[in-house]
Amino acid sequence: MSASVKSYAAVDLGASSGRVMVGRVGPDSLELTEAHRFPNRPLRVPEGLRWDVLGLYGGVLDGLRAAGAHCGGRLDSLGIDSWAVDYGLLDADGALLGNPVHYRDSRTEGVAEKVWATVPAPELYAATGLQYAPFNTLYQLTAARSSDQLAHARRLLLIPDLLTYWLTGEQGTELTNASTTQLIDPRTREWSYDIASRLGIDLGLFAPLRQPGDPAGVLRPQVLEEVGFSGPVPVTAVGSHDTASAVAAVPAGGERFAYICTGTWSLAGLELAAPVLSEKSRLANFTNELGLDGTVRYLRNIMGLWLLQECVRAWGETDLGALLLDAAKVPALRFVVDAGDEAFLAPGRMPERIAEACRVSGQPVPASPAEITRCILDSLALAHRRAVADAQRLADHPVDVVHIVGGGTRNALLCQLTADACGLPVVAGPTEAAALGNVLVQARAHGFVGDLAGMRELLVRTQPLTRYEPRGDAARWREAQARLAKG
Repeated sequence: MSASVKSYAAVDLGASSGRVMVGRVGPDSLELTEAHRFPNRPLRVPEGLRWDVLGLYGGVLDGLRAAGAHCGGRLDSLGIDSWAVDYGLLDADGALLGNPVHYRDSRTEGVAEKVWATVPAPELYAATGLQYAPFNTLYQLTAARSSDQLAHARRLLLIPDLLTYWLTGEQGTELTNASTTQLIDPRTREWSYDIASRLGIDLGLFAPLRQPGDPAGVLRPQVLEEVGFSGPVPVTAVGSHDTASAVAAVPAGGERFAYICTGTWSLAGLELAAPVLSEKSRLANFTNELGLDGTVRYLRNIMGLWLLQECVRAWGETDLGALLLDAAKVPALRFVVDAGDEAFLAPGRMPERIAEACRVSGQPVPASPAEITRCILDSLALAHRRAVADAQRLADHPVDVVHIVGGGTRNALLCQLTADACGLPVVAGPTEAAALGNVLVQARAHGFVGDLAGMRELLVRTQPLTRYEPRGDAARWREAQARLAKG
């Protein structure tokens, strides 16, 4: 391999699967290869829904072993990103105190009201800028307050930081992921000690904050031996919240763009220089999470393709390509649901729950898989439309284009419907945005690529992108939105 090309491993963990990707970065080249993909299967045990974090760690090690075959047993760096909010607790000896609780576990039901009794919701938002979601780390810690595990814990590590600790023996808390805990002040980009103190949360449980690009240790000798690398192999803190890495890989020029990171969730919003902490923003349920280089990811969480994933799971063996073709033949906007509704958060019986939501709101009831799929895609496009429009209004930040990145870029129907709904061009790609952002932050940390704008220019030059122009009658989308509001 040319000395002018460097190899980086991106460990990218999603809510349903994990993957280890190898990125090769040159002066004017960026190639990404999948080395290993493995399932992420949460387990329901008597005490609730838990992540199989040891299985995930095993998948990471298998992936690094496979990555070695792609790069001759040498890596210039590796970085880890994952979903947000969840964590593992360590005892005084650094041992894990049980499997991490899954954010869809029911333990946080009713907890928000207890928090708001001490810190009212408007005050909490003004201090932390985070939208209300029942699974935010703050609510999880409040729910766990009387648990034996928390009583014996001496360290709390968010999921990417926990895996980094096992690989390197060093502990840290990466900032973009920390900003999803609802314990960070987005103006100072530091812990909100006042909020934590009032809620009885010990911030001493958290390891020191790291910035994207900071060194996070080197692979332990035992890990090097297990995966077959010749060392040393540095580990670099990336945007360890996968959405932070994905937004870093949005191939945009300038500032007048919106983004939608699609996958299990749809995260739709803007990249800003400062948070929006107004009461109108809180009521619209927008969040201010932290990104690279002092940026703020101002966005709304939407259920995303979780709705379709759960339906496909309920239907069993399904030809997804044929299902999407059939859905495209179903008349548009016959039935829509609120894709941001908490009612769809828990797993199970998703086709029935979607049909019931349509029935209760007085709409026709989708019955076939094609009709339910069309309902989901129309509803997601409508939610994208609302989020993009609301973000522009609340942040006073107009946009000219919407970038869709992530797994949803493979769904051409969803991309076209989003362009139609937003009345704006949609540029779809890259699909593996989180892994690419992960790789590019590593490459930049080692002096191999330039600033954020330079990273994005490299993406435009090297990654396949598809453009969708808006079509159809915008009034139909306004009518569907009004119908949903009435329901």
